[in-house]
Amino acid sequence: MKILPEPLEFEWDKGNQDKNFRKHKVTNKESEEAFENAEKFLHKDEKHSTLEQRYMLWGATKNGRQLSIIFTLRDSFVRVISARDMNKKERRAYEKIKKDSTL
Repeated sequence: MKILPEPLEFEWDKGNQDKNFRKHKVTNKESEEAFENAEKFLHKDEKHSTLEQRYMLWGATKNGRQLSIIFTLRDSFVRVISARDMNKKERRAYEKIKKDSTL
């Protein structure tokens, strides 16, 4: 799925600046790293796309931390809504997709 704008720019404002660090100990830098990783997979988040189109990204940081990130696109910016460690089910699916796909 090709939806990410190029160049990749993020919107960090008062509403989402430190929210993911407070809730899940994920820094903004780690979130951005997951988007830059070649082994990332995007899915539409149909369940939560009522007011705006939302997407889920599974990816890893430079240190190998596997993250599940919910985001939306506003103009040409990526706005991260939620970033957290993948749960067990997501990690298994992510590893299976990586193994089965040709990037």
